[in-house]
Amino acid sequence: MQFTEMDARIRASFHRQTMMTTLGAELVSVAPGRCEIAAPILPGVRQQHGAGHAGLSFALGDSAAGYAALTLLSPGQEVMTAEIKINLLSPALGDRLIARGEAIRSGRRLSVVRAEVFAETGGIEKLIALLQGTMVPVDADPAA
Repeated sequence: MQFTEMDARIRASFHRQTMMTTLGAELVSVAPGRCEIAAPILPGVRQQHGAGHAGLSFALGDSAAGYAALTLLSPGQEVMTAEIKINLLSPALGDRLIARGEAIRSGRRLSVVRAEVFAETGGIEKLIALLQGTMVPVDADPAA
């Protein structure tokens, strides 16, 4: 599979994710075994102290890690999260969050993944969360 085919396949899948649309997320970059997603910290995704909610960090990190795994799978496959753990390192204070996912090991039955989530303000990034988990390949919906 050529890079352009993989890129188009990942982007088509991303655009079917209504959760990412709701969060205002964008797929920044895709490469074999890697994916970057960014989203603004909108007023509707903040917790009671004004920081971005942990759920936003989790959603972006989970998706970035999942798409990193998907880049290494064959057309006709998608992934679903089997389990994922998050360590919240610092409050999500900034203008937007950037999640960088990576496939650590890709197999026929599962892929081990990780993601780092950064809060960004004025071009300065601060690491705020680490995720590690397992993705399971599933057959893609033929109607998609």
